[in-house]
Amino acid sequence: MHVADFIAGSVGGAFGVAVGYPLDTVKVRIQTQRKLVGVWQCIHTTCRNEGVYGFYKGMSMPMTTVSISSSVVFGTYRNALQVLHHLRGKSADAPRAKQDIFLAGFAGGIAQVSVMSPADIVKVRLQCQTQLYQGSDLKSRPKYHGPVHCLLTITREEGVLGLYKGAGALALRDGPSFATYFLVYNTVCDCLSLDKNAQPEWKVVMLAGGLAGMCAWSVGTPMDVIKARLQTDGVGKRHYRGFFHCITESVRTEGTAVLFKGLMLNCVRAFPVNMAVFAMYELIIRFLRTKS
Repeated sequence: MHVADFIAGSVGGAFGVAVGYPLDTVKVRIQTQRKLVGVWQCIHTTCRNEGVYGFYKGMSMPMTTVSISSSVVFGTYRNALQVLHHLRGKSADAPRAKQDIFLAGFAGGIAQVSVMSPADIVKVRLQCQTQLYQGSDLKSRPKYHGPVHCLLTITREEGVLGLYKGAGALALRDGPSFATYFLVYNTVCDCLSLDKNAQPEWKVVMLAGGLAGMCAWSVGTPMDVIKARLQTDGVGKRHYRGFFHCITESVRTEGTAVLFKGLMLNCVRAFPVNMAVFAMYELIIRFLRTKS
């Protein structure tokens, strides 16, 4: 088993959260709040009403859980890839087949849903909560006072299954998107590396990571929109009866373009975030392998 990939994935994931969280908050608010029609309006409104803190609401939990889920993704990917490569009867130093990379990435994306779903719903609920916690007026106070309080409130009011609202959409987002993620990363590294047997240069790693993130979000954004809407549904008024009703109702009322809300922002955010993720991942993995 490749243990180093679990460790390197954990550090890389946490580093990526720190880099990309403010834009993630903007993306979630645009996807779930119809009154916000653009990126700059959302940024301006958040700054005016909540200050800089508004962009970092709910970050403590994803910082912890993304490090865990990223560990699961990278660790599962590497070990699944090893198994698939072995099943083909290939030697250890033979190039990995592209279809094996795709399938291993898909497995990694699905594997982390059980860890990611509860943290993701807490993150989304806190990001969409625009009131500040101040004053004594109960009506003006936010429903959730922090990540732990949000987690406990959802469990109390909606049951344990409430923590897995939108998990189906999350799986449909992360399976294909992580398959694309690792496939693009490996393909770009192969194309830009002159020596196929050597580790890719750092500039290649960062470019490949950034492009991989952008391609992955291009695939995953439609399900990301549906996931976010299902996760916030019922906080005030309930709009959707389930996964398919959410898709049909969203498209009926807002057109097919609604499925790509936040795509541009996702791609803009994805490049620096995944550049950072893969740079940190490669740094840790190379360090651990030289020590072993």
